[in-house]
Amino acid sequence: MKRRTGLGALIVAAAAVLGVAGAASPASAHSGFQSYVYLNITEDSLGGRIEMPLGDLSDTLGLDLAGTDDEIVSELEANAEVIGDYVDEHLSIGVDGAVWPLDYDTPTLFFSELPEADDRYAIVEFDADLGGAEMPRVFDVTFDAFLEQEGAGDNLLLIQNDWAGGVIDNGHEVLVAFTANSPTHTIDLGDASWTNTVTESMRLGVDHIRTGPDHILFVLVLLLPSVLVFNLVWRPAKDFGASLWRITKIVSMFTLAHTITFTLAGLDVLPLPPSKLTESIIAISIAAAALHNLKPVALNKEWLIAFVFGLFHGMGFAGLVEGLDVSQGTKLLSLLGRNIGIEIGQTVVVLVAFPLLFLLRRTRYYMPFFKVASIGLAIVSVGWMIERIFEVDLKISQAIEPMVQWPRSLVVMAILTVAAAAIREVEARAGRLLPLDQSFEPSATEETEPVPV
Repeated sequence: MKRRTGLGALIVAAAAVLGVAGAASPASAHSGFQSYVYLNITEDSLGGRIEMPLGDLSDTLGLDLAGTDDEIVSELEANAEVIGDYVDEHLSIGVDGAVWPLDYDTPTLFFSELPEADDRYAIVEFDADLGGAEMPRVFDVTFDAFLEQEGAGDNLLLIQNDWAGGVIDNGHEVLVAFTANSPTHTIDLGDASWTNTVTESMRLGVDHIRTGPDHILFVLVLLLPSVLVFNLVWRPAKDFGASLWRITKIVSMFTLAHTITFTLAGLDVLPLPPSKLTESIIAISIAAAALHNLKPVALNKEWLIAFVFGLFHGMGFAGLVEGLDVSQGTKLLSLLGRNIGIEIGQTVVVLVAFPLLFLLRRTRYYMPFFKVASIGLAIVSVGWMIERIFEVDLKISQAIEPMVQWPRSLVVMAILTVAAAAIREVEARAGRLLPLDQSFEPSATEETEPVPV
C-alpha cells in the first residue's frame, strides 16, 4: 500500500504543479512579403520603427543582403544613408497637410529563426519632431515603400503603444493596410482616457501572472501548507473558512510587499538592481519557501516569508515599466492597473488550487503529495537559479510551458478537484480520514466524521 500511495502522490503532485501555471502562446511571425510601421505614441511624442523585408530592400536599392548575419549588418550600416533616404521618401506622418520631420537611426537586423533572407527584416527606428506641440489624436500617414513592385504585399501599420488610448505592447493587431491604390490613411486614435490605461494595464498584469511560472510557483508553494497547521507535526486544519483566510493573509502580505517595491521602482524612487540578481532571488524564494514546508522555521508565519520575498518579486514586476517614456501620471495609472491585474491573477491561482488541496488534506495521500510537491518545486527553482546566475539554458521553462498552456491548466485542475472529492469520499467511508488539528476550539464548519486516532 505504501508504494501505491507514494506513486499516487507523485502523480498528483506533478499534475498540480504543472496544472496551475499558464504558458504564453508563441508570437506570430512576419510573412516575409510585407513591410510594417510600428508607432509609439505618448502625450507629447511620436516614435516608432519600420520593418522591411531584406529581399525588397535588396531588389529596390541593389544591396547585397544575402550573406551571413554579420555581413548583412555590415551592409546595412554601410548603406544607412541610402536606406534612410529611401524610407524618408516613402514614409510621411503629419496633420492638416503639414508633415513632421522624421529622424532615422542606423538600420539593424531583425534576427528571425528562419534562415532565408526574405524572412529577415531590416529595422529602422525613428522619432518625429512635433515642434513642441502635443501629439494629436488624429493624423495622416503615407507609407508606399515597395508597393509598385510586382507581387508586393500590403504595408501594414500597428499602434504598438498608445498609453492614453489603452494600447500597450501591441505586436499583432493591425490598424490599417497600405496598398498601391490607398497608400495614405487618416489615423484616428480615439479619445484619450485614464480608464483605457488602467484597463489595459490590468490585462497585462493578469497576463504576466498567467505567463510567469516563477511567480505562480511561489504562490503555489505558499498554498501547500495553507490547509495544514504545524503543531509539532503538520496536521489537517479544521475548516475551509479559516484555511482560506489564512492563505488570503499570506497572499495579501505578498501583494503588499511587491506593491511597495513595484511602485517605488516604477516611479524611479528605488533604483532597480540588475535583473540577473532580482530574477535569481525570485528563484531562491521558491526554494526557501519549499524547504520551509519540509522543516518550518517561522512556525505558522508564512506571511513573513511571503512579505520578505515579495519585495524582490516587486522589483521583478517593476522591470515591466522600466524606462517608459510617459508622464508620471500615466506611469502611476499603469502601475495601479498592473498591480490590480497581478492581484487578480494571484487570486485566481488561489481559488483554483485551494479547493483541491483542502479536499485532500485529511487523506493519507496529502502528506506524501505535500513533500513530493515541495521537493519538486525546490528542484525546479534551484534549476532556474543556476540558469540565471551562470547564464546557462537548462531548458527548464521550455520543458514546463508546453504542458501547462491555458486553458488546459484550468481543465486539469477541475478534473483533479473532482478526483480529490472522490478520493476524500472513499477515505471517509473507509474511516481513514486523518484527525483534525486540535489546537483551537471546534468551529461551526468543522467536519464531523468519526475518525480513528
